[in-house]
Amino acid sequence: MFDQLQDDIAGFDGEAKYRIVVHGTVPESWADRLAGMKVTTAKGSACQQRSTLEGVLKDQADLNGVLETLYRLHLTIVNVQQLSE
Repeated sequence: MFDQLQDDIAGFDGEAKYRIVVHGTVPESWADRLAGMKVTTAKGSACQQRSTLEGVLKDQADLNGVLETLYRLHLTIVNVQQLSE
């Protein structure tokens, strides 16, 4: 069982492409704090707007930094998906 757990997290310490979806709008002025991720915001009513961040992060520390930035903006994280290693 421990070996299976190790296999499941084996790729988490290296470079990978991620997609992160949040409720709300990510201000352009915060782009430099998002490790170079591309931000797109879906049009819609203010209460239903969602922003999607997509890009390559070099490691778990970069991912944590992006998530902490979103937390500081008081945005609700809807989904975090690793697209590739």
